Amino acid sequence: MTPDELSVVRQRLEAFAADVFTPLARSDQRAKGETYLRGLLLDGRRKSMQPMADRLGVDHQGLQQFVTTSTWDTTAVRMRLARRAVEVVEPVAWVVDDTGFPKDGKSSPGVARQYSGTLGKVANCQIGVSVHAVTDTASCPLDWRLFVPTSWDDQAVDEAERHGVAARRARCTIPEDERHRPKWALVVEMLDELAEHGLRPPLLAADAGYGDNSQFRSALDERGIGYIMQVKGDALAHKPDVQPVPRVWSGRGRPPTRTEPRYPKTAVSLVEHIRAAGRRTAETIIWREGSKGTMSSQFIFLRVRPAGHRVASDADGTLPERWLIAQWPDDEAEPVKYWLSSLPATTSRTDLVRYGKIRWRIEHDYRELKTGLGLDHFEGRSWTGWHRHVTLVTAAHLFITELRLDPKRLRRPDPLRGHPRAATTPRDLDRRLHHLPPTRETATPQQTPPNLTKHH
Repeated sequence: MTPDELSVVRQRLEAFAADVFTPLARSDQRAKGETYLRGLLLDGRRKSMQPMADRLGVDHQGLQQFVTTSTWDTTAVRMRLARRAVEVVEPVAWVVDDTGFPKDGKSSPGVARQYSGTLGKVANCQIGVSVHAVTDTASCPLDWRLFVPTSWDDQAVDEAERHGVAARRARCTIPEDERHRPKWALVVEMLDELAEHGLRPPLLAADAGYGDNSQFRSALDERGIGYIMQVKGDALAHKPDVQPVPRVWSGRGRPPTRTEPRYPKTAVSLVEHIRAAGRRTAETIIWREGSKGTMSSQFIFLRVRPAGHRVASDADGTLPERWLIAQWPDDEAEPVKYWLSSLPATTSRTDLVRYGKIRWRIEHDYRELKTGLGLDHFEGRSWTGWHRHVTLVTAAHLFITELRLDPKRLRRPDPLRGHPRAATTPRDLDRRLHHLPPTRETATPQQTPPNLTKHH
């Protein structure tokens, strides 16, 4: 946004900041929070503190102190943002994923040579894990965690490295209880934190990086959270009608250590289940209207019992029955994607596909958060600073989302078409954002409609 464009929505931004920064104890902190939001929203190549301060005409040290050393709780602000985001977006699902923050040096907390899906390679980066509330037309982050690699955990490295790692942690002010944990465990922690504040997902969607982990799926089952997650085709499962049988000891040798019933037949891969069903069972499903037209493909739907030594079973040894969905386009020799879902057996095929595909919204968010709002522009080297920066970027993203979804604005004529038109697709919403009219309370004939995403 240009300064003129920002002035059009200045009153709305002030009201927004007053609400989301209520947990900040001091008025000067709340004022700094609003200033930081303006810096993130203003046009500029870099959204690190010095360039933002220059554009805003404020003291760089003041912004730095607010983000790095001032005493305020990111969790309280995030939870307030999360409640507001859920009210605004009215999500049909929550989506989890992780994204890379490229770095040049080795001093930022959690930085290491590690694989990043968003970067598409192994790179020197930090990894942020996030939970987002999504619909087909809007989405917002709800919570974040910074992944701690083993190389940043002095309790997980060799004794010879322990002192050096502990010193690095101290320089970055990493809390003592922040240790290396798998990314799925960070997601479970966020879900529990959000639940403590009265927020639960309608269902959870994720890619195979999370879906392939049976411990993660079991943790969701324990919490009563329905899910649909992409998995690899080599995951194992039984047919739904196969039942476990009691273990029988012959009386010879050592008695078995496991007494629960077991399945008499060997589980087979998901791809084998789909091949056995055959392409003839595929159904054509339309799941949404995309920017290039109707999105549809061919899918096969089966009920299976996922297997594996870490898959939780009932007391009688019965494995839970789940949906297996496979996308097998007409022009492909083999299925191209697989999902497992704990949604009820009565769930419609269209809904299963729609929910399985809805994680595109989190990729859309990551692009906007980075290219438009400077998510990965933070140059500080403290644990606290990283968490505060991503929290403030999340606030800026929610503010833009609220502008996009403003029903008063969407009832006005489409500036590109010259006649009223309902915004029912992501393409429609983004098109209107490029020519967002001023609100009636602050509009003047001389003001130019703001363009919030011209650099996306």
